[in-house]
Amino acid sequence: MTAPLRMRGLAQRLAQTAEGAMDPGLRDEVLRGLRATPKTLPPKLFYDAAGAEMFERITTLPEYYLTRAELEILQKRAGEIAELTGPGAVLVEYGSGAGVKVRLLLDALVETAAYIPVDISAAQLARVAEEIRAEYPHVPVYPVCADYTRPLDLPALHPRRRRFAFFPGSTIGNFHPTEAAAFLRRIRNTLGHDGALVLGVDRVKDVATLEAAYNDAQGITEAFNLNMLRRLNRELRADFDLTRFAHRAFFNERAARVEMHLESLIRQSVTVVGEAFTFEQGETIWTESSYKYSEAALETLVTSAAFTTTRLWTDSAERFWVGYLTAATQPSPRSGDALR
Repeated sequence: MTAPLRMRGLAQRLAQTAEGAMDPGLRDEVLRGLRATPKTLPPKLFYDAAGAEMFERITTLPEYYLTRAELEILQKRAGEIAELTGPGAVLVEYGSGAGVKVRLLLDALVETAAYIPVDISAAQLARVAEEIRAEYPHVPVYPVCADYTRPLDLPALHPRRRRFAFFPGSTIGNFHPTEAAAFLRRIRNTLGHDGALVLGVDRVKDVATLEAAYNDAQGITEAFNLNMLRRLNRELRADFDLTRFAHRAFFNERAARVEMHLESLIRQSVTVVGEAFTFEQGETIWTESSYKYSEAALETLVTSAAFTTTRLWTDSAERFWVGYLTAATQPSPRSGDALR
């Protein structure tokens, strides 16, 4: 069974979306961040078409252990995940990317009622949706192009079927722990009382391993970070000179996070949407945090989001976790993702 023509038409329109205009909400977020002290840019800015492609290259780098570790777990545990989930579930993937990991679940799950990939990169989302339709013709695919960090409007499909979410890649680490708990609560509200979530989480480990993963020898992570400025030049009429900024990534042990920054190499002024921003030499733009979790910190996060950890798996080198979380008691009413 393939998706309705109207959904295939949506995917085609998403693929044809021009990359010349930034969403007003994201533009305002950029300007607020550049006015702040310290200056910041939102990580979602990474994922234009070029950035999405660079990130997929990063996941194959020898230093970037995260993807290999998570794939090892999913390959070993996909059958167990399917057994815990049961047949006929609606699968929602937050940040579908290239759709590599979800294929392991789709191979194992029984009678999947629908697959809803959610991603901010329109072109990649359209491409992956078409690939999944071709490879899994029995699974209806309903792509949603959106910033999943905000409340979502998801298709109301099979309301009596169990909703099962997938949030891989340790992307939860990009949120401050308080924001991470709020985000997971929104997912919990969307899933309902019998929902489940498979969550990828990076573990605290030695500093050398952590810092190498964000400072690869080929310089792809550096290019990925600098591509943010290139996107601002293109979409917000900015005039960043990329040769005057340098990639910096390091582990902040006190906060248990890897921080990525773009450091100004000289004192300079940059214009964005007609507004001037001054940078001192050595001043940085904070572009990403990647929190690493101990088991105790992870349990605190899960519990605060009204989930229960049903299973917690790690890879053979104990570098990464994949958790199977089930909905706990009904959380307090909060704004969350809506099913239309």
